[in-house]
Amino acid sequence: MKKLGQVLVTAIAIAAPLFSLPAVSAEDPTKLVMEQIAKMKVGKNDWPQWGGSYSRNNTPEGKNIPVKWDVNTGENILWSMPLGSETYGNPVVANGQVYIGTNNGNGYIKRYPSSVDLGCLLSFNEKDGKFLWQHSQEKLPTGRVHDWPHQGICCAPFVEGDRAWYVSSRGLVVCLDTQGFRDGENDSPVVDEKVSDETEADVVWVLDMMKDLNVSQHNMCSCSVTCVGDLLFVITGNGVDESHITIPEERAPSFICVNRNSGEVLWTDNSPGANVLHGQWSSPAYGVFKGVAQVIVGGGDGYLYGFAAEGKDGKGELLWKFDCNPKDSIYLLGGRATRNHLIATPVVYDGLVYVGVGEDPEHGEGQGHLWCIDPTKRGDVSPTLVYNSKDPKTPIPHKRLQALVDKEGDFERENPNSAAVWHYVGADPEVFETTMHRTCGTVAIKNDLLYVADFSGLLHCLDAKTGKPHWTYDMFAASWASPLIVEDKVYIGDEDGDISIFKLSAEMEMVGENNMGSSVYTTPVIANDTMFIANRNRIYAIKEGASSKPAK
Repeated sequence: MKKLGQVLVTAIAIAAPLFSLPAVSAEDPTKLVMEQIAKMKVGKNDWPQWGGSYSRNNTPEGKNIPVKWDVNTGENILWSMPLGSETYGNPVVANGQVYIGTNNGNGYIKRYPSSVDLGCLLSFNEKDGKFLWQHSQEKLPTGRVHDWPHQGICCAPFVEGDRAWYVSSRGLVVCLDTQGFRDGENDSPVVDEKVSDETEADVVWVLDMMKDLNVSQHNMCSCSVTCVGDLLFVITGNGVDESHITIPEERAPSFICVNRNSGEVLWTDNSPGANVLHGQWSSPAYGVFKGVAQVIVGGGDGYLYGFAAEGKDGKGELLWKFDCNPKDSIYLLGGRATRNHLIATPVVYDGLVYVGVGEDPEHGEGQGHLWCIDPTKRGDVSPTLVYNSKDPKTPIPHKRLQALVDKEGDFERENPNSAAVWHYVGADPEVFETTMHRTCGTVAIKNDLLYVADFSGLLHCLDAKTGKPHWTYDMFAASWASPLIVEDKVYIGDEDGDISIFKLSAEMEMVGENNMGSSVYTTPVIANDTMFIANRNRIYAIKEGASSKPAK
């Protein structure tokens, strides 16, 4: 077991409530997510999308989930199956099938041997891991600017009934028949698939965002869609070109809503337009706040946006936007930036929204910011607004690389309409172990305890209502993952392949650590009292009392 990296926080924290909230009892997120799942055409204990539900809070129901297992001996391993050579998509479990995005490093289907680079969505049998089918996405000829080699599918699908929806790395929104061609039928509108072997996916419809919407995604699309009724919400990934400076399609939409039955685009919005810093790799969340249904999306400019879910006249109806970076922060190439965008998925908990800022991991660790936001405010609800000395009464428009440039006469004032509830940068940003760094991770919250891992490998535990830090733990390895909270425990993975397990508590208590054999870039999930974890090249079903032969 690694050396403990605990830091208990008793000093004054740099995480202060920015306005008072009425005292309310904490919601039970597990009860809520299971109630939402029960209304869907899936098993009552399934996990049919990233985060389980549109709230995106990874707090499933589960019993007797192991704290000890061994991938080398097969202890508590129900089954495992090989994936590609790179796996970043999170598992989803619905109606007896497990879905996961990866690349073609294993070469499951005949027409595409492992030497052919693809983005692959794989489906396995939930009970025994038997491979069922693969949806294959050939790489774009433009290369890494649009479709990074070997990275595969980096999102999780949304599954309900006999349909699965996901966004491919090459910019396609795809609807699939969950049975593939194993049922011997091709009864969908798309009937011209090249091959209809039983291991092939059966495509229902496709929306090509590059062709149909002029989107130019940077590196890849990686949005894990969510859905409410027939409304499917997607972040397109529109971003910069190879120069990392120019945005080739400023007018292309960043956020869209699609009819899930037909693929018809219902509304679009091109915020942040010309202000995208790099790429747009976040995923949408949804909530109803004071009777208003909202889709909440992270932008490539570092703003979090709230839109009316149904849109208006084919366009997105913006309700609010919130700048998650300091106004004087600046975006620079080569990892020197202090301004960040959003990779994490926003989480809805007890009427509030939570998100942290991040960057492409290749650009380094950097200072992070974690926010709790009130989504009932309207307009620009950022903590401060920027003015210029030439007109000190009127806020100036946001500037892409640096919102506030002091030498140009810019200055800021507190925003009386700010939606910031609290802001966390760490208990002491002068100390590495108590600093909030950039994060790819999505928070998980239960019992008013918030957990988030940053890219530097620190797991932070905070009070979800006040932002007061309780403790941090140094995993001594980068973490791209998000926490799982199940029963009274918290699970988190890291690049060393370790899954660290903690008691769900304001006091740090580590209860276990297990190594998965290779790096873990994904998040553990629970379905039907079984935990599913994917490491870099293999997926494991972990269940108390199970035993299987070690992976070869």
